[in-house]
Amino acid sequence: MSLSKLYKSQMAAFSRDNKYTLAEAINILKSMPHPKFDETVELAIKLGVDTRKSDQTVRGAVALPRGTGKSVKVAVVADGAQAEEAKAAGADYVGYEDIVAKIKDNWTEFDVLIATPDAMKLVRPLGRQLGPKGLMPNPKTGTVTDSVGAAVAEAKAGRAEFRADRGGCVHVPCGKLSFEADALLENINVVIDALDKAKPATAKGVYFISCTLSSTMSPGVRINTKELVRVK
Repeated sequence: MSLSKLYKSQMAAFSRDNKYTLAEAINILKSMPHPKFDETVELAIKLGVDTRKSDQTVRGAVALPRGTGKSVKVAVVADGAQAEEAKAAGADYVGYEDIVAKIKDNWTEFDVLIATPDAMKLVRPLGRQLGPKGLMPNPKTGTVTDSVGAAVAEAKAGRAEFRADRGGCVHVPCGKLSFEADALLENINVVIDALDKAKPATAKGVYFISCTLSSTMSPGVRINTKELVRVK
């Protein structure tokens, strides 16, 4: 496979054989040449878990203290006082049976869907539609809750969801390349802390096996996993 001129110039900015601290990796990413759009910075970590075992799933969400750098559209399925609470918190779309009917007709003009526990009887049948798109509300990610106002505020401020795939890897967006280096580092440390807290009790041995940091169009910069353990 031939590499683009941009990719080759990015590769020249660091050594693929080295492992860097998080701060070094952020500076390397920011020093690279980049395309003319604000790329997302992503942390990819290989975890020492066996996701074939139901007690070793790793899934959750964390509020990023410096935000995600993008506008988030939030839809809420709730009624009564909780619907009013969602509207007051800034939800873009609030409804009950009406919003569920729209989703059944393939409407998905939102980034996050929040539902009250009572509303899940309506939302649950939408699993086949919403699940593959990562939009299905889940208690583990804080999107099935009675505290809809707080959930909306958190989603609007910026939150990152994570879920280990079949190979035990997680890919988590941590902000935009235009963020100051200390803002990216703060977000990344919060994500690592959340992953550490989500470690299954049955997972043995090394948990953070390998890690890279990249932007949307860049190669991954390898991180020294000892750096991740220090975050704890």
